[in-house]
Amino acid sequence: MNHNEIGIEALNQGNIEKAAEAFTKAIEKSPKDPVPYINFANLLSSINEFERALNFFQKAIELDHTAAAAYYGAGNVYTLKEDFMKAKDYFEQALKAGMENSDLFYMLGQTLIKLEQPKLAMPYLQRAVELNEEDNEARFQFGMCLANEHMLEEAVTTFTEVITRDPQHADAFYNLGVAYAYLEKKDEALEMLGKAIDVQPDHMLALHAQKLIQEAE
Repeated sequence: MNHNEIGIEALNQGNIEKAAEAFTKAIEKSPKDPVPYINFANLLSSINEFERALNFFQKAIELDHTAAAAYYGAGNVYTLKEDFMKAKDYFEQALKAGMENSDLFYMLGQTLIKLEQPKLAMPYLQRAVELNEEDNEARFQFGMCLANEHMLEEAVTTFTEVITRDPQHADAFYNLGVAYAYLEKKDEALEMLGKAIDVQPDHMLALHAQKLIQEAE
């Protein structure tokens, strides 16, 4: 194994010291290769050394302007720092550099939601689900965006898919109940709110919505 592979294996095993040593050797051996800088930056990010991580990601980008993994990694750091505007910029750069995976589309969608732009988030979350059918959280967030844009029938379809895949997803049951309520389907709304409460008995939003609908009858 080369130094990068040794470092990644050590990092996966939680051996930070060994990983740092291996990535340092990789950088010394190939100082013009962006990969060990990206690996070291990911290590630093994992131990919350955000500023140092950003420096290493930046170094990788200077060496290779198409290093999509460096843009993506920097985007994740800015997300953790709650600087969502910068995170969005870096995720978009990763996209331009050719990265095409569900995690990137999910993170870009989530960032836009944090920036209160759910309409712009929708296509990214939809693409995240297309690329990874198993990503139920991306599917749920896509449903939330649909509901936010008053696309209630589509939201119902999406939330139904979420609970089919995860029958313990209380928030999906709750939001499905709310969508039904807006569609004036009280019986379905109460059924879904009841299921949200079955899964999570202290789900205050579901309890409140259930009470409102029952009192309106």
